[in-house]
Amino acid sequence: MQAVNKHPISEARETLSQPADLYELEQGVQTRTFRHMDQLYPTRPVLRGAKVYPLHAAAAIAPRYEAEGQTHDADAFMQRNDVTGLLVLKGDQIVLEKYAQGNDEHTRWTSFSVAKSLSATLIAAALQDGAIASLQDMVVKYVPELAGSGYDGVTVEQVLNMCSGVRWDETYRNTQSDRRAMFSAQLSLKRGSILQVLRNLPRLHAPGTVFNYSTGESFLQAEIVRAATGMSASDYLSQKIWQPLGMEQDAYWQLDADNGMEIASSGFCAVLRDYGRFGRFIANGGVIDGQQVLPAGWVNGITQLPEDSILRNVKPYAGPHALSYQHQWWLFPQGEHTIPGHAGAFSAIGVFGQYLYINRAADVVAVLWSSAPAPEMPAYEKEIVAFLAAAVGATGL
Repeated sequence: MQAVNKHPISEARETLSQPADLYELEQGVQTRTFRHMDQLYPTRPVLRGAKVYPLHAAAAIAPRYEAEGQTHDADAFMQRNDVTGLLVLKGDQIVLEKYAQGNDEHTRWTSFSVAKSLSATLIAAALQDGAIASLQDMVVKYVPELAGSGYDGVTVEQVLNMCSGVRWDETYRNTQSDRRAMFSAQLSLKRGSILQVLRNLPRLHAPGTVFNYSTGESFLQAEIVRAATGMSASDYLSQKIWQPLGMEQDAYWQLDADNGMEIASSGFCAVLRDYGRFGRFIANGGVIDGQQVLPAGWVNGITQLPEDSILRNVKPYAGPHALSYQHQWWLFPQGEHTIPGHAGAFSAIGVFGQYLYINRAADVVAVLWSSAPAPEMPAYEKEIVAFLAAAVGATGL
């Protein structure tokens, strides 16, 4: 099913921002906008199936954590950090679920860069299907429009690990950055305009030698999926995961144009519990009803980095913890630098405070929606990490 969702899924008509103002919003408008992105941008639905993956309500946990010399509970955590949705799963049990600022269980909240991890999962599914022969395939095999550009000679895996060597400035609120050039191309609603931005970027380093966080690089995942499978990212996600896993609601994905390409690096929108179900899919090793949807070992491999890897300690902004990166997931510190409560944990992270947190050792998945006042908030991040550790502890390891 390739048709665009021309009629917004959201029926509410709240006062929203203008499409071009996404990174510069007052908080009230920002929160309303983040839950109605389909009213601002073209989208494509990700259709659910007939069955629903059951998540059972269990006794609620009461995590408490320390910040600024005081102890705080979950409600205080949400208020202090502008959290608008909070879900903690222990196995398939809901042990904490809260909403704020007008959100509820029907809200489809935007992912920002959490979508990067989801898109990379589609690359893995296409690899398992044989539609992608190898992660060592060249990107231009699937995106020939990039032949002769800085991406010529770059592998699919180097794109997944953001080490193409191609120049990229990710600064969200600098109108001259490459990220904002990509956003302007998106706003033009001209199919291929984002690819043109990427085609014009110079290569600064040999592929595979330097990590550089790039939303543009992640956009290529949708192009690769479509070329490899013959399906849009939305339709492939629906076929491989959303329907067979048993999501409870349709999701939707922003496009670069009417009937265009998914913004694979951002713009995915779903209800809170379905983000949690996707987290359970990953925690379970990419298996649905006994069928290996992702390559065996793919999920285990996310956290396996050599000590000398260029992907270690690469977090791109000033935060309290040195996170590593692999296949579009952020890895919590390992070894002697492990944060208590987070051993082996990894997370999809989006600006303005979006998290999909997976702790397989503790059998915990957590989802946070937030409406932080700035794209990067190190102070909020510090509390989020502390709260998540408290939540893991409260579930009982």
